[in-house]
Amino acid sequence: MARSADQDVVAKGKRVTTFDMARDPPDDATLVARLLNSTNHLRTPTIRKGHTLLVGFNEDIYQRYLSG
Repeated sequence: MARSADQDVVAKGKRVTTFDMARDPPDDATLVARLLNSTNHLRTPTIRKGHTLLVGFNEDIYQRYLSG
């Protein structure tokens, strides 16, 4: 799922990491480290909107990508 999106936006509190999967995808270890929580489950919530995958919660990111 993460590799099929053009952009992955991963939030952990106020820390947000954006991966450009089309132009500069991260290696598997980096991607897995950001996507999974401490119990090795996918961070929640996880939403796919168009070609963007939003993982984790950050209010500013959700307003930016989900409004309108």
